[in-house]
Amino acid sequence: MKKYFSVVIILALVIGGCSVYQTLTNLSRLQFKVGQVDGFKINGISISGKSKLSDFNPLDLINLSAAFAKGSLPASFVLNVEAKNPNDGTGGYQKSDATLQNFKWRLFLDDKETVSGELDQPVTVPGTGNVTTIPLRINLDLVKFFEDRGYESIINLALALGGVQGSSSKITLFATPTVSSPFGNITYPGELKLVDTQFSK
Repeated sequence: MKKYFSVVIILALVIGGCSVYQTLTNLSRLQFKVGQVDGFKINGISISGKSKLSDFNPLDLINLSAAFAKGSLPASFVLNVEAKNPNDGTGGYQKSDATLQNFKWRLFLDDKETVSGELDQPVTVPGTGNVTTIPLRINLDLVKFFEDRGYESIINLALALGGVQGSSSKITLFATPTVSSPFGNITYPGELKLVDTQFSK
């Protein structure tokens, strides 16, 4: 994605001069990664503190198995995206905050594309080098996207994501940020691939 931004920066320098160049350079340095999952629920049942199927009480198990038998296991959770703005005034870069006007995303769970969405509202990422958390509210039906899996396999996937030992390692997010600037909103020319192991570059 950086090479595309470089082309945009070169064109901006030719057209508008150094101030445009500096602005686009700063925007291109924003970094993102997939953070933790919070508040994971299946069919309205919290899986917080659970690591295996036997951790559910009998009533919850009846609820879940009945929903699965009907062909539906709705899930909801918050996926926290971590954003970092390194434009803190050091290293020859001007200190500048960045405001994300939009953040179109596509969610992959265990390498399977599922739902997509956008920001609920703009988010400012201060030019401090510190991490700003962007909460994305996710709602999807697990059976719809994993119909080739059995009941226990789907529950175990949910537990791997949001249970007591859950992690974001099975999550990949493809995102296209739109950032405000003095020259209007600027949308990244390509998607960023976000994972939980490192910030995008």
